[in-house]
Amino acid sequence: MIPPWFTYLSWISLAFGAVTALVLIRDLRARPPHMAIMAWVWPICALFGHVIVAWFYFKHARAPAHPHHHTHNHHDMAHDQGSGATVVSVAKGSLHCGAGCTLGDIIAESLVIAFPLILLPLGYPGFWGDQIFAIWMLDFILAFAIGVVFQYFAIKPMRDLSVGQAIKSAIKADAASLSAWQLGMYGVMAVFHFGLFSHHWGITVTATRPEFWFAMQCAMGAGFVTAYPVNWLLISRGIKEAM
Repeated sequence: MIPPWFTYLSWISLAFGAVTALVLIRDLRARPPHMAIMAWVWPICALFGHVIVAWFYFKHARAPAHPHHHTHNHHDMAHDQGSGATVVSVAKGSLHCGAGCTLGDIIAESLVIAFPLILLPLGYPGFWGDQIFAIWMLDFILAFAIGVVFQYFAIKPMRDLSVGQAIKSAIKADAASLSAWQLGMYGVMAVFHFGLFSHHWGITVTATRPEFWFAMQCAMGAGFVTAYPVNWLLISRGIKEAM
Protein backbone atom coordinates (compact mmCIF):
# COMPACT_ATOMS: atom_id res chain seq x y z
CA MET A 1 0.00 0.00 0.00
CA ILE A 2 1.27 3.44 -0.91
CA PRO A 3 1.61 5.65 2.19
CA PRO A 4 -0.62 8.75 2.21
CA TRP A 5 2.36 11.12 2.48
CA PHE A 6 3.67 9.91 -0.90
CA THR A 7 0.29 10.50 -2.53
CA TYR A 8 0.09 14.01 -1.03
CA LEU A 9 3.63 14.74 -2.21
CA SER A 10 2.68 13.54 -5.68
CA TRP A 11 -0.35 15.83 -5.89
CA ILE A 12 1.64 18.81 -4.61
CA SER A 13 4.45 18.30 -7.11
CA LEU A 14 2.02 17.82 -10.00
CA ALA A 15 0.15 20.96 -8.99
CA PHE A 16 3.39 22.93 -8.90
CA GLY A 17 4.19 21.66 -12.38
CA ALA A 18 0.80 22.66 -13.79
CA VAL A 19 0.82 26.11 -12.18
CA THR A 20 4.38 26.80 -13.28
CA ALA A 21 3.58 25.76 -16.85
CA LEU A 22 0.63 28.17 -16.90
CA VAL A 23 2.79 31.00 -15.53
CA LEU A 24 5.36 30.42 -18.27
CA ILE A 25 2.70 30.20 -20.99
CA ARG A 26 1.37 33.57 -19.90
CA ASP A 27 4.82 35.13 -19.83
CA LEU A 28 5.80 33.63 -23.19
CA ARG A 29 2.69 35.07 -24.82
CA ALA A 30 3.74 38.52 -23.64
CA ARG A 31 7.42 37.93 -24.47
CA PRO A 32 7.66 35.57 -27.47
CA PRO A 33 11.06 33.84 -27.62
CA HIS A 34 13.41 34.46 -30.53
CA MET A 35 13.18 30.75 -31.42
CA ALA A 36 9.44 30.04 -31.71
CA ILE A 37 9.70 26.35 -30.76
CA MET A 38 10.97 27.36 -27.31
CA ALA A 39 7.48 28.67 -26.53
CA TRP A 40 6.54 24.99 -26.36
CA VAL A 41 9.69 23.80 -24.67
CA TRP A 42 9.54 25.90 -21.49
CA PRO A 43 5.95 25.07 -20.38
CA ILE A 44 6.36 21.39 -21.22
CA CYS A 45 9.58 21.15 -19.22
CA ALA A 46 7.94 23.07 -16.37
CA LEU A 47 5.54 20.16 -15.97
CA PHE A 48 8.35 18.09 -14.47
CA GLY A 49 10.94 20.69 -13.45
CA HIS A 50 8.52 23.38 -12.23
CA VAL A 51 10.41 25.80 -9.94
CA ILE A 52 13.89 24.97 -11.27
CA VAL A 53 12.82 25.31 -14.91
CA ALA A 54 11.00 28.57 -14.15
CA TRP A 55 14.08 30.00 -12.40
CA PHE A 56 16.28 29.01 -15.36
CA TYR A 57 13.83 30.53 -17.85
CA PHE A 58 13.54 33.87 -16.06
CA LYS A 59 17.31 34.10 -15.50
CA HIS A 60 18.66 32.88 -18.83
CA ALA A 61 15.96 32.71 -21.50
CA ARG A 62 13.26 35.33 -20.99
CA ALA A 63 12.92 37.64 -23.99
CA PRO A 64 12.97 41.40 -23.35
CA ALA A 65 9.60 43.14 -23.36
CA HIS A 66 10.61 46.19 -25.41
CA PRO A 67 10.75 45.66 -29.20
CA HIS A 68 13.97 47.71 -29.47
CA HIS A 69 15.65 45.48 -26.93
CA HIS A 70 14.34 42.43 -28.73
CA THR A 71 16.44 43.29 -31.77
CA HIS A 72 19.50 43.65 -29.56
CA ASN A 73 18.74 40.28 -28.00
CA HIS A 74 18.71 38.71 -31.43
CA HIS A 75 22.33 39.68 -31.96
CA ASP A 76 23.27 38.55 -28.49
CA MET A 77 21.74 35.15 -29.15
CA ALA A 78 23.53 34.86 -32.47
CA HIS A 79 26.79 35.59 -30.68
CA ASP A 80 26.03 32.95 -28.05
CA GLN A 81 25.19 30.40 -30.70
CA GLY A 82 28.51 30.96 -32.38
CA SER A 83 30.44 30.54 -29.15
CA GLY A 84 29.63 26.82 -28.97
CA ALA A 85 28.86 24.82 -25.85
CA THR A 86 28.35 26.68 -22.59
CA VAL A 87 26.65 25.59 -19.38
CA VAL A 88 23.53 27.59 -20.31
CA SER A 89 23.40 26.64 -24.00
CA VAL A 90 23.80 22.93 -23.21
CA ALA A 91 21.09 23.13 -20.56
CA LYS A 92 18.76 24.76 -23.09
CA GLY A 93 19.61 22.10 -25.66
CA SER A 94 18.96 19.34 -23.15
CA LEU A 95 15.60 20.83 -22.16
CA HIS A 96 14.71 21.22 -25.83
CA CYS A 97 15.28 17.48 -26.20
CA GLY A 98 13.45 16.80 -22.94
CA ALA A 99 10.34 18.64 -24.08
CA GLY A 100 9.95 16.24 -27.00
CA CYS A 101 10.52 13.27 -24.71
CA THR A 102 8.04 14.55 -22.14
CA LEU A 103 5.32 15.25 -24.70
CA GLY A 104 5.88 11.88 -26.35
CA ASP A 105 5.68 10.06 -23.03
CA ILE A 106 2.50 11.88 -22.00
CA ILE A 107 0.83 11.00 -25.30
CA ALA A 108 2.04 7.37 -25.15
CA GLU A 109 0.81 6.80 -21.60
CA SER A 110 -2.54 8.41 -22.42
CA LEU A 111 -2.95 6.24 -25.52
CA VAL A 112 -2.33 3.09 -23.47
CA ILE A 113 -5.07 4.12 -21.02
CA ALA A 114 -7.55 4.88 -23.81
CA PHE A 115 -6.57 2.06 -26.20
CA PRO A 116 -4.81 -0.80 -24.34
CA LEU A 117 -4.72 -2.92 -27.51
CA ILE A 118 -2.14 -0.51 -28.93
CA LEU A 119 0.45 -2.58 -27.03
CA LEU A 120 -0.34 -5.77 -28.98
CA PRO A 121 2.02 -5.09 -31.90
CA LEU A 122 4.67 -4.04 -29.37
CA GLY A 123 4.74 -7.46 -27.73
CA TYR A 124 2.29 -7.27 -24.82
CA PRO A 125 0.84 -9.60 -23.82
CA GLY A 126 2.94 -12.36 -25.27
CA PHE A 127 6.58 -11.43 -25.56
CA TRP A 128 6.89 -9.14 -22.54
CA GLY A 129 6.06 -10.33 -19.05
CA ASP A 130 5.34 -6.76 -17.92
CA GLN A 131 3.53 -4.18 -20.01
CA ILE A 132 5.94 -1.45 -18.94
CA PHE A 133 8.48 -2.69 -21.52
CA ALA A 134 5.96 -2.41 -24.37
CA ILE A 135 4.95 1.05 -23.10
CA TRP A 136 8.60 2.10 -23.09
CA MET A 137 8.83 1.09 -26.76
CA LEU A 138 5.82 3.24 -27.57
CA ASP A 139 7.28 6.07 -25.46
CA PHE A 140 10.49 5.96 -27.45
CA ILE A 141 8.79 5.90 -30.85
CA LEU A 142 6.58 8.89 -30.09
CA ALA A 143 9.29 10.79 -28.22
CA PHE A 144 11.69 10.34 -31.13
CA ALA A 145 9.10 11.47 -33.69
CA ILE A 146 8.17 14.56 -31.68
CA GLY A 147 11.81 15.24 -30.83
CA VAL A 148 12.72 15.30 -34.52
CA VAL A 149 9.90 17.77 -35.16
CA PHE A 150 11.19 19.99 -32.35
CA GLN A 151 14.73 19.79 -33.74
CA TYR A 152 13.48 20.53 -37.24
CA PHE A 153 11.92 23.80 -36.15
CA ALA A 154 15.12 24.73 -34.32
CA ILE A 155 17.60 23.78 -37.05
CA LYS A 156 15.79 24.89 -40.23
CA PRO A 157 15.49 28.61 -39.41
CA MET A 158 19.04 28.71 -37.98
CA ARG A 159 20.77 27.08 -40.96
CA ASP A 160 18.31 28.02 -43.74
CA LEU A 161 18.23 24.42 -45.01
CA SER A 162 15.84 22.70 -47.37
CA VAL A 163 13.11 20.55 -45.86
CA GLY A 164 14.96 17.31 -46.60
CA GLN A 165 18.29 18.58 -45.29
CA ALA A 166 16.63 19.94 -42.15
CA ILE A 167 14.93 16.60 -41.43
CA LYS A 168 18.22 14.71 -41.82
CA SER A 169 20.01 17.18 -39.57
CA ALA A 170 17.20 16.98 -37.01
CA ILE A 171 17.42 13.19 -36.88
CA LYS A 172 21.20 13.34 -36.54
CA ALA A 173 21.01 15.93 -33.76
CA ASP A 174 18.21 14.28 -31.80
CA ALA A 175 18.98 10.56 -31.97
CA ALA A 176 21.82 10.45 -29.43
CA SER A 177 20.37 13.17 -27.21
CA LEU A 178 16.93 11.58 -26.99
CA SER A 179 18.36 8.10 -26.43
CA ALA A 180 20.44 9.42 -23.54
CA TRP A 181 17.42 11.19 -22.03
CA GLN A 182 15.20 8.12 -22.33
CA LEU A 183 17.91 5.94 -20.80
CA GLY A 184 17.95 8.06 -17.64
CA MET A 185 14.17 8.22 -17.58
CA TYR A 186 13.74 4.46 -17.97
CA GLY A 187 16.28 3.80 -15.24
CA VAL A 188 14.46 5.86 -12.63
CA MET A 189 11.04 4.60 -13.71
CA ALA A 190 12.35 1.05 -13.33
CA VAL A 191 13.42 1.83 -9.75
CA PHE A 192 9.96 3.17 -8.96
CA HIS A 193 8.04 0.45 -10.83
CA PHE A 194 9.96 -2.67 -9.82
CA GLY A 195 11.55 -1.50 -6.58
CA LEU A 196 9.43 1.01 -4.68
CA PHE A 197 5.92 0.31 -6.01
CA SER A 198 5.94 -3.45 -6.69
CA HIS A 199 8.54 -4.81 -4.28
CA HIS A 200 8.34 -2.39 -1.34
CA TRP A 201 4.69 -1.35 -1.39
CA GLY A 202 3.22 -4.35 -3.22
CA ILE A 203 1.20 -2.42 -5.79
CA THR A 204 1.26 -1.83 -9.53
CA VAL A 205 1.01 1.87 -10.29
CA THR A 206 -0.20 2.95 -13.73
CA ALA A 207 -0.65 6.29 -15.45
CA THR A 208 -4.13 6.62 -13.91
CA ARG A 209 -2.57 7.50 -10.55
CA PRO A 210 -0.79 10.69 -9.41
CA GLU A 211 2.08 8.66 -7.94
CA PHE A 212 2.97 7.46 -11.44
CA TRP A 213 3.25 10.99 -12.78
CA PHE A 214 5.29 12.11 -9.78
CA ALA A 215 7.66 9.24 -10.54
CA MET A 216 7.72 10.44 -14.14
CA GLN A 217 8.67 13.94 -12.97
CA CYS A 218 11.64 12.46 -11.10
CA ALA A 219 12.51 10.31 -14.11
CA MET A 220 12.53 13.33 -16.42
CA GLY A 221 14.98 15.01 -14.07
CA ALA A 222 17.23 11.97 -14.41
CA GLY A 223 16.80 12.18 -18.17
CA PHE A 224 18.16 15.72 -18.10
CA VAL A 225 21.23 14.54 -16.19
CA THR A 226 22.02 11.71 -18.63
CA ALA A 227 21.31 13.84 -21.72
CA TYR A 228 23.41 16.81 -20.58
CA PRO A 229 26.89 15.41 -21.42
CA VAL A 230 25.64 14.08 -24.74
CA ASN A 231 24.25 17.49 -25.64
CA TRP A 232 27.55 19.09 -24.67
CA LEU A 233 29.34 16.81 -27.11
CA LEU A 234 26.79 17.37 -29.89
CA ILE A 235 26.90 21.16 -29.53
CA SER A 236 30.69 21.25 -29.21
CA ARG A 237 31.01 19.34 -32.49
CA GLY A 238 28.43 21.47 -34.31
CA ILE A 239 26.01 18.58 -34.77
CA LYS A 240 23.39 20.36 -32.69
CA GLU A 241 22.77 24.09 -32.58
CA ALA A 242 23.47 26.08 -29.41
CA MET A 243 20.29 27.79 -28.22
